[in-house]
Amino acid sequence: ADRGDRQEKGFLNPMADKEQRALPGRSSHAGKLPEAEKKLQEAVCVLLVELCERFTFFGIVCNMILFCTARLGYRSHQAAMVNMAFVGTSTLTPVLVGWLAEHLVGRTKLVCICMLLHFLGTALLPVVSFPFEDVHIDRRHILRTLPRREQKIVFYFALLTASLGIGGIRAIVCPLSAYSLEDCGPKELLSFFNWFHWLVNLNSAVVFVSISYIQQSVARNLGFLIPLVSGLMAMITIHMIRGEMIYKPKTDSSLLMTFGVLVSALKARWVHYPYLSTGVATWLDHAKENHGGQYSETQVEGTKSLARLFPLFAFQILYRMCVMQIPSGYYLQTMNSNLHFSGFVLPVAAMNVISIVPLLILVPILECINSWLFSSKDSGHSPTIYIVVGHFSAALSVMVAGFSEMHRKHFPQVEQTLSKELLLVSSMPCFHLAPQYILLGVAEALVTPSCSLLSFWLVPERMRGISMHFLALFNGASCFMGAFFVQTAHAGSQGNWFPHLLHEGKLERFFFFLASLMMVNTLGFWTIAHRY
Repeated sequence: ADRGDRQEKGFLNPMADKEQRALPGRSSHAGKLPEAEKKLQEAVCVLLVELCERFTFFGIVCNMILFCTARLGYRSHQAAMVNMAFVGTSTLTPVLVGWLAEHLVGRTKLVCICMLLHFLGTALLPVVSFPFEDVHIDRRHILRTLPRREQKIVFYFALLTASLGIGGIRAIVCPLSAYSLEDCGPKELLSFFNWFHWLVNLNSAVVFVSISYIQQSVARNLGFLIPLVSGLMAMITIHMIRGEMIYKPKTDSSLLMTFGVLVSALKARWVHYPYLSTGVATWLDHAKENHGGQYSETQVEGTKSLARLFPLFAFQILYRMCVMQIPSGYYLQTMNSNLHFSGFVLPVAAMNVISIVPLLILVPILECINSWLFSSKDSGHSPTIYIVVGHFSAALSVMVAGFSEMHRKHFPQVEQTLSKELLLVSSMPCFHLAPQYILLGVAEALVTPSCSLLSFWLVPERMRGISMHFLALFNGASCFMGAFFVQTAHAGSQGNWFPHLLHEGKLERFFFFLASLMMVNTLGFWTIAHRY
């Protein structure tokens, strides 16, 4: 095609063709290679930014409970709630930033603002955590630490700005649509989501081992400088190919339009026609123009395909609450167990690696299983079976955590130093908690890629971004629901179900109650799994 185009130009302008052939090093494929190199460079940079952003995120989360309890004086349930609230905010902000980029602020301008907020947040965290009392100005004066109240104000402001920056990076620089998944079938999509989450978890495993050890053992407060360095790496990567890397999605549909269809249909159904049968197939048809609504047939049908996924999203809320026990309830159990191993004190957050290892092992195995299933003649294969098994594994994990808590209390207490704080902990080795971490890791390997596939594949192409936004909304809501659940359990039991000192309370009752709810949730999803 390139050669024919040149011949046509040469027929119209022979001198131009002669000059073009006279250029050294030119060939008929000269324009194709730079384009391929450009796309490869864009893909590599997007992946690097994604990994750097996850590095900063996990670096902030991995020891936040230990920092809040030892440094800021929070109770255990309060520290767990702060951690879950930060995760939830970081999950919801991509939806907000995506809407701002689409309607109010340009994408390039907004990503610069978000990168500035990300840098500000990660830079303020060392201000709170740096041990100023150890810095000598001269022989007589010592630079004192910030007062506790000012520390908390700066800490919360840093978390808020960092979460807004994380939202901008995820929504504008690294959305899933930037990976060009439009022409992929279900087999390719499931393979992409499997390996994508595999890479993210491999990155998080490195973070949990390295940063948690630095924060806890080498320089407990300087560990927050590592998210700052990683944030700088992300900004440099974005600056390298700023113009080509900012992905511009299609604007066929928007989040506001989807909410408008839902509100219009509900208003027409419950306000204008509360008792009359209007002869429409579904309640969303009330929003169509030919039924008195304001939206076209295409817009309403796309919203109907999205509304079909709402039960799937709703059943993920309780599952995500179980997953959030890793940085909350499970973390507290590990912190109150014996971390000594062959004369070495293990970082608390390093136990999270035990939940990541099953995922790193299972993904290649699942890839082989999926290749065999999709290549077979049986068309009844659906990833919902993975979700059901994963939900059951999560319920079993929380139940095992309850029995592990009862088992942990039978060991005598010993003294253990964490972040220069002397704590009374159980002498039970922390590796006795490994089964609950492994079960939850198996659940994540099965549920997260399968749920992402269903959210992406079961809607029209123009609605896929909106579908992922709604999945993020439900996942973010589950984090705040988890924080509310912890607060309710603590207040309702007068601190007995989620105690500050685990040996003085009944944390196992909290786990057993959550496991029973998750088992009911699993049975509920199993009854509707045939819809997907």
